[in-house]
Formats: sequence, C-alpha cells, structure tokens
Amino acid sequence: MRILLTGGAGFIGSAVAKALALRGDTVISVDNFNDYYEVSLKEARAKFFLSHKNIVSKKADIGDLPAMEKVFSENPFDAVCHLAAQAGVRYSLENPFVYEKSNLLGTLNILELMKKHDVKKLVYASSSSVYGGNTKVPFSESDPVDCPISLYAATKKSNELMAYTYHHLFGIHSSGLRFFTVYGPWGRPDMALFKFTKKISNGEAIDVYNNGDMERDFTYIDDIVDGVVRATDRVEGYEIYNLGNNNPIVLHDFIAALESALGVKSEKNIRPMQPGDVKKTYADIAKAKNMLGWQPKTDIVSGISSFVKWYKEYYG
Repeated sequence: MRILLTGGAGFIGSAVAKALALRGDTVISVDNFNDYYEVSLKEARAKFFLSHKNIVSKKADIGDLPAMEKVFSENPFDAVCHLAAQAGVRYSLENPFVYEKSNLLGTLNILELMKKHDVKKLVYASSSSVYGGNTKVPFSESDPVDCPISLYAATKKSNELMAYTYHHLFGIHSSGLRFFTVYGPWGRPDMALFKFTKKISNGEAIDVYNNGDMERDFTYIDDIVDGVVRATDRVEGYEIYNLGNNNPIVLHDFIAALESALGVKSEKNIRPMQPGDVKKTYADIAKAKNMLGWQPKTDIVSGISSFVKWYKEYYG
C-alpha cells in the first residue's frame, strides 16, 4: 500500500513507519518536529527509523491545510495512518490552544483532504484518557466516555466523533486506537519511565503522585506497533479498539522494576494527585483479539529492561 503516516518522527509513528516499510509498503511520513520535547530526539528517531528506501520523510504541520494539501496532491494514498497529535494530559492545562490546532484542526484537515482526494481508509490514534474517571474496569470500548477530565482527553474523544461523522457522511472507513500508556526504547521524555530513569540515573529524587497508589496498563511499543499494523490492514466500517497490556501495574511495582534494571534505589518525593490524572487504567482487549488477532506479548520487566538498555546507549 501507499500510506500517509502523520507524526512520523514521534515515538509510535517512527516505529510504525519502519514496520510498514520493512514489509514493502510505501510510507510518506509527515511531522512538524515541534519543540514540546527535545527536537534532537525526534531528529535521531527520523535518522534511525525513517531512512528506509520505502519511506519519504517530509516536514509539515497537519494544522497547516495548504501544506497538507500539497502532500495529498503529490501522492496518491491507499490509506492514512494518523498518529500526529499534541500529547500530554498535564500540558493541556498549560497550553490548550496547541491541542486545538493539532488535535482538532489537524484531524479535521486530514479528514477533509481524505474526502477531497477519495482516500477511504483511516487508522488514527485515540487514547485511554477518553475513559476519564470511569470506575468500572476493565475499560471496554462500549463504556460511556462522555466525561473527559482533561482537554487532551476531550480532543481525543472529539477525534472519534469526527471520524464517525466522516464515515457516516462520506464513507470513510476508520479504526480508532485507544492506546494505553505506551513505553519502550525511543520513548517520550515527558512520560514517567523516561523521567524516572533520568532522575534516578542523575541521583535526583523522583516525584511519586497520590502516594504511589496508582495503576497503569503499561503497553510495550512493539506490541502497539503490531496492533497499528494489524488495524491498518483491516479498516472496515467504523471501529474503536483498545490497545493495552490487559495487566495494570501498581506504580510502586513499576518503580521497583526500574530500580532493578538500573541497579539503583530511588529517592521519592510524595506528591498529591495531579489535575487530569486518573487512578487506574485497565484495557479490555477482547475486541482487538477477536477482530485484529492482536495479543500483547511483552511483560513489564522485559519492557523496562529494554528501555534502560536503549537509554544507556543513547545518552551514554
């Protein structure tokens, strides 16, 4: 296939681009290389993941309609894998308008251009954040998600609604993927594993929120990539899938596994729960198993060990 992949220099996007290219797809990757976190890491990802002969990497902002029109006009696509977004729950409290441009306007631009250029298959990144403060676990795709507790979550829910509208009106088939706390090599510096590793390695105390009484369904990058590729091959109708490990990890156990991988004990600053955070995430993945044939394979100890190995090699 010829696939437009947005967010190609991102954590998930870069790995998906390479996986698609290695199996023979032609990938046109776009990314705006913004400075939400260190641009050098995005550039290093681009060099490592996007240098395959089947990948063409372009610098463009999905919020810039003329720039994206040029990409669509120059390249006939069989499908769009839309992974670009402004990430981060806490940052959405500080800089909401970035989320409006990237997550809302950017997605609208993609949908409008798909309609205009008659591209009928879309896979896009949603988030476990759409479940908000839901207390019924595990989270199922059929659960109500009408009460987001962060602007980031609200934009992701909006993306799902927009995709449904364009499916209903214009016949664009779509699969929305609700990612659950993705981690692994080449990950994002704003996420817990990366921040904890950096601080512990530097002999600094780590901030532990809600007295460590939190659980996350940490999902390894290779498993997520497998899910995205499977979804890209099976776009039909309008679907939403959870992609999570189906095995929540208590934050204290997560930290203990990291300390073991680093061979260092951490000092902890106990902090209150952060606005927009949730106490627990837990994915019901029966639908992804049944319809995509997807099954996560990586346990938390192996995943953290792989990340620490990469971190030491990358940062010396």
